[in-house]
Formats: sequence, structure tokens, C-alpha cells
Amino acid sequence: MTRSLNIEYGDDVLLALGLSPEQFCEEAKTLIAVKLYELGRLSTGAAAQFAGIPKPLFLTILADYGVNTFDLSSEEIQRDITNVRRHF
Repeated sequence: MTRSLNIEYGDDVLLALGLSPEQFCEEAKTLIAVKLYELGRLSTGAAAQFAGIPKPLFLTILADYGVNTFDLSSEEIQRDITNVRRHF
């Protein structure tokens, strides 16, 4: 089952962003997907599917918005550093 979401906006928004209504709709879906991923509410795969784009492209978009795709604890980072040092 699919559902839709209606967002009301004026032409002033489109003019300010320099987007067509179709471009604005696609960008809004992508931004919602990015935020839901950032909040930990959706996985990268689910967020990409929500945005209607391939996962590799979604990962690139996350980087464009400065959203980390790896959320490691300081302990995990330290363990990785220790493991790397063992190999050199």
C-alpha cells in the first residue's frame, strides 16, 4: 500500500529555490529521507527507497548534506586504530 503526503506551498518558495514543482517534490522527498536516516528512523536502504533513488546515490547525497553514514563509538574507533597498528 502506498500513501501520499500533501504539502502546501506558494510560488514564492519555488522562486526562492529556483525549482519547478516537480523538482521541489523530488527534493522534499529526498530531504525527508535524509532526515529520517539521520535520526535513525530508517536504514539507508529504506530511506533510499522512500526517496525513490538507488542506495549508492542516496549515500552520496548523505555525504553532500554532511550526514555520517558510519556512526562509531569512541571505543569502536579505538579498537579499529589498534587493529590497524597491529598490521604495520
